[in-house]
Amino acid sequence: MGRGKSKKGAASKKRAAVSSPPPPPDPVISEADKELERIDKLFYTYANDSSGLIDPEGIEILCSHLGVDHTDIRMLILAWKMQAGRQGYFTLEEWRNGAKELKADTIENLKKAFGQLEEELESPSNFVDFYAYAFQYCLTEHNQKCIETEIVCVLLDLVLGPRFQPQVAALVEYIQIQKDYKVITMDQWLGFNRFLSEISFPDFSNYDEELAWPLILDDFVDWMREKQC
Repeated sequence: MGRGKSKKGAASKKRAAVSSPPPPPDPVISEADKELERIDKLFYTYANDSSGLIDPEGIEILCSHLGVDHTDIRMLILAWKMQAGRQGYFTLEEWRNGAKELKADTIENLKKAFGQLEEELESPSNFVDFYAYAFQYCLTEHNQKCIETEIVCVLLDLVLGPRFQPQVAALVEYIQIQKDYKVITMDQWLGFNRFLSEISFPDFSNYDEELAWPLILDDFVDWMREKQC
């Protein structure tokens, strides 16, 4: 009797062992997922714990780690690449989108990405897009459409100064001394880049006032010609 019970118990254990499903395999983490984890980790190194955003204080720390000033044009180019919607802030989504394209999952890789960003602006279409973004980035108030001339002068020197130094210096001087314009619109801003790209300087020999230039540029040319007399 005892021997029979032993066989029956053994058979039950055997059936139980056979019917038990194997443990699930460990999840496979792709390289893309690992990269995203590193990107997120880098973001939260600088993000504010309360807001979940990289705010101006976080930007300052980020700049110190990158070895650049917060007014460096490369930080503006980085904001353009990430399509930051608010000056001085990065959301996690903006950071992810830009960092993934730049493969910037560490602070060292983000430093290296600056060279790539500057190369991207060598494309005329990219530069025009960046130039327009620079204006929009400075619209810090709700429904703001214009930027004060004082800020525009700084922005012109930052964005166009490296490309058109003598022209920008003259245009900035004019904007600073004239009294008719307190703010600059997007249309005027876009006109500055086209003007400096297309019009010969300092003779303005190919400038045609009959074309659709912003009035401020007509006034600038008149002012320059009077100075040259």
